[in-house]
Amino acid sequence: MATIVGCVCTSHVPAIGGALARGLEQDAYWQPFFAGFPPVREWLGRVKPDVAVVFYNDHGLNFFLDNLPTFAVGAATEYRNEDEGWGIPALGSYPGSPALSWHIIESLVAADFDPASCQRMLVDHAFSIPMRLLWPDRATMPAATVPIAINTVQHPLPSPRRCYRLGQTVGRAIASYPEDLKVLVVGTGGLSHQLDGARAGHINREFDLMCMDKLVHDPAALIHYTVDDLVDVAGSQGVELMMWMAARAALGPRARCIHSNYHVPISNTAAGLLALEATGSVELA
Repeated sequence: MATIVGCVCTSHVPAIGGALARGLEQDAYWQPFFAGFPPVREWLGRVKPDVAVVFYNDHGLNFFLDNLPTFAVGAATEYRNEDEGWGIPALGSYPGSPALSWHIIESLVAADFDPASCQRMLVDHAFSIPMRLLWPDRATMPAATVPIAINTVQHPLPSPRRCYRLGQTVGRAIASYPEDLKVLVVGTGGLSHQLDGARAGHINREFDLMCMDKLVHDPAALIHYTVDDLVDVAGSQGVELMMWMAARAALGPRARCIHSNYHVPISNTAAGLLALEATGSVELA
């Protein structure tokens, strides 16, 4: 059976891609952010996941406001990375795992979710930047990926509770998959930030750190926030926390923190990194 080895949650702000392209990892502005990743990469080098299941949000590359599913699961043989307008160099394509993807899709539908099934799917910076941060050398990356997009753009958005339950269902699907695979779950986005309006540049350090702590010890405590709550305390783009919640939920009830890092600001975003290792099994029922 497949095993979830852990989850990693990290920010995906496009400026990170620009810094990587220009080799600014040791620049004074960027160094505190990039310094958080070596311990996580070392851990990934030890556990060597075969597949990365990535919860992320599409930024208009694959879906736009006239056709935007609440949840979409990739079921392609590969996912081509393209730039949706930030000038970030494309990072090539990522291999898929169609059999695992369809198993997850079928499990979600059986649990009364209605995901879009995407046999063709592009991936943007929210997918490719975290993959580059975790595996700078593509040769060490997992052999396959499964992208799962959550709508955080066009209201109405799914609730934090709904995203958490989505993650739980994905976790059970992975744990029931009959092939002997090691799976890493990735959640990308956030943390608190707002890109426009009267509160542009809004960052809530206290809330971010509280969320990172709860994700380790009591993740279900965060499902009581509504979408409006998240916008109020974390900014209009702070709803990206829901990708972290989905990834954490997939891991099961018990986890151990491998490493964490928090730094503000990166561009106009509170940048977080959290790596967790499963310490118990996923409950299948």
